[in-house]
Amino acid sequence: MANDKLKEADHIFFAPLDFSCIVRRFFKSLRPDVFLLAESEFWPNLLRGASRWTRGVALINGRISDRSFNRYKKIRPLAKKVLKNIEVFLVQTEKDKKRLEKIGKNVFRIEAVGNLKSEIELPLLKEEEISNLKKELRITEGKKVIVAGSTRRGEEEKLLNAFAKAKEVKEDILLILVPRHPQRAEEVVRLSQHCGLSTQRRTSVFQNKEWDVLVIDTLGELPKFYALADVTFVGGSLIPWGGHNLLEPAFYKKPIFFGPHMNNFSFLAKKFIYSQAAQVIEDEKDLVDMFLAKKEENLTEMGNKAKKTLNSLQGATEKTIGIIEDLMQKARQPSR
Repeated sequence: MANDKLKEADHIFFAPLDFSCIVRRFFKSLRPDVFLLAESEFWPNLLRGASRWTRGVALINGRISDRSFNRYKKIRPLAKKVLKNIEVFLVQTEKDKKRLEKIGKNVFRIEAVGNLKSEIELPLLKEEEISNLKKELRITEGKKVIVAGSTRRGEEEKLLNAFAKAKEVKEDILLILVPRHPQRAEEVVRLSQHCGLSTQRRTSVFQNKEWDVLVIDTLGELPKFYALADVTFVGGSLIPWGGHNLLEPAFYKKPIFFGPHMNNFSFLAKKFIYSQAAQVIEDEKDLVDMFLAKKEENLTEMGNKAKKTLNSLQGATEKTIGIIEDLMQKARQPSR
């Protein structure tokens, strides 16, 4: 994915294993001026090496999950020692900032700049492109499409059972299931067939066969399916996983639903719920109602509000780049 998306990068490779000797060779070979860490990958030897062999270390798009915060509190002296190797923390929310302050006791420089993922830019599919994709997938006119993205083991069965019940009430609905890991596609197909649903895989759609459920067994296509959806569900949220990114369906003005477990995106989830751009699924009845897609005008309004909410979150990239440029400028100054 990195090779595909970051063609301007000079080198793309795995991070070094977190052993001192390997980290030392890594930095001596690359000799970076500034080291940027993303989100929450706090490897002790890597951070210590970055602090020693570069002239600036920053965390970008940082976040401290509930689980991480509880763990760091138990080992606060050690966590504080590791994190002191980071010169500046650029975090997503004020909540993340307060959590770091509690760990570091005002030792760290922390700025809440917003979520870089909110600066999302996805391909804008034309109506003709969406129409062609629907023809390719044998989605006939008038069918309502619900896309469940980044689903995890333990929630597909719940989704499929609810969809089967909704299908008994409303025939013109289709479900596109996108497992977080495509290698699980065959397992999901079996679950769907067990529910009595006609099921096909993305890579083997038969032109002469209708389907109720389409299981996506490819990588990188989720945004495209969100673009053609009438209703979207964000996976990893019906089970205690923590949820997944809800900004992609928001980009395409789609109504968003997710389960009660959105811990990894709690700020965004609350923001979208407060803006009436998303709804929480609490039980099977809520799932069935979601699949029935009642009150179409309300769903359209939800989608419009989702896009407006996404737009209101812009600005993190500009702030982050400004601080990185300051670090770069400082790194270029001669050492005293």
